[in-house]
Amino acid sequence: MNEPSTAPAIPAHSHVFLGSGHEKNERKTWGVIGLCGAMMVVEIVGGSLFGSLALVADGLHMSTHAGAMLIAALAYTYARRHAGDSRFVFGTGKLGDLAGFSSAIVLAMIALLIGYEAIARFLSPVPIRFGEAIPIAAVGLLVNILSAWLLSGDDHQGHDHGHAHGHGHSHGHGHTHSGAHQHAPHAHAVHEHAAPAGAALRDNSIRSAYVHVIADAVVSLLAITGLVLARMFGWLWMDPLAGIIGALVIANWSYGLLRDTAGILLDMSPDPAMAEKLRSAIEQDGDRLADLHLWRLGPGHLGVLLSVVTAGPRDAAFYRGRLARFKSLSHVTIEVVKAPA
Repeated sequence: MNEPSTAPAIPAHSHVFLGSGHEKNERKTWGVIGLCGAMMVVEIVGGSLFGSLALVADGLHMSTHAGAMLIAALAYTYARRHAGDSRFVFGTGKLGDLAGFSSAIVLAMIALLIGYEAIARFLSPVPIRFGEAIPIAAVGLLVNILSAWLLSGDDHQGHDHGHAHGHGHSHGHGHTHSGAHQHAPHAHAVHEHAAPAGAALRDNSIRSAYVHVIADAVVSLLAITGLVLARMFGWLWMDPLAGIIGALVIANWSYGLLRDTAGILLDMSPDPAMAEKLRSAIEQDGDRLADLHLWRLGPGHLGVLLSVVTAGPRDAAFYRGRLARFKSLSHVTIEVVKAPA
């Protein structure tokens, strides 16, 4: 007759790796979309009724930024609603990075279109209706300043601190040299003395929305400057020159956003300094770290997979204890290999 198992139950753990400001940033993004969408409709309808091509053009330009921010908002909503979906092996924390990558591509296309239009106006100058163009640019600048204020905060700057599994837990899997697989009990994380770098904490979804708003504000400011100088001194070339400068600024921001989000989507190490801290924490008393993989699961959440070679009677729980002070480690997998005698 089989005896009932006396092995301890394995505590359930979550794979929700959303940033601590996820819902707040989601509300902010939807609010800015509503503001920009209303302004876009007013400009397009007003321009059509009053025969102002400049007003219609500015409304269509704003629609591109509203569309890009819509990507971020939908990513927030989808990630939140499907955070517990088991089909996402490591949760939905990276959806914001995917949205940021997509928005960066849209931003690059906007830079190309502005640059193309500016060069075309250099080669073939067109009459400028200053009485309409300057007020439109001024209103656009005010809307963008208000939008930037709504999106403001530290979230897009990389200071959004996450919490492991929402309760400060991590879990690990131990492997002996014979290949046996075991689960060890959870270890409570304590406050990490040196927090991970901004790349590991940054919410790239809100960052992409913020960059779109700031880019539009820069274009509006440059347009106002160029139009005022062109009207005062007759320098019609100032308007396309301002457009080229704006296109270069936007292209630079687009490149930075593409580089950062692509690195996360490809599981590049988000914080080399953190990897060295983990190595130092493990390699003590003759233990050797044979393999280490550190990647980002979501804003403020890191995953680590490591293999330790040891001659001592130590298991995965022992090494998780050494890593307990790193509160940003939300998913820990440990393989323990016995060193040959």
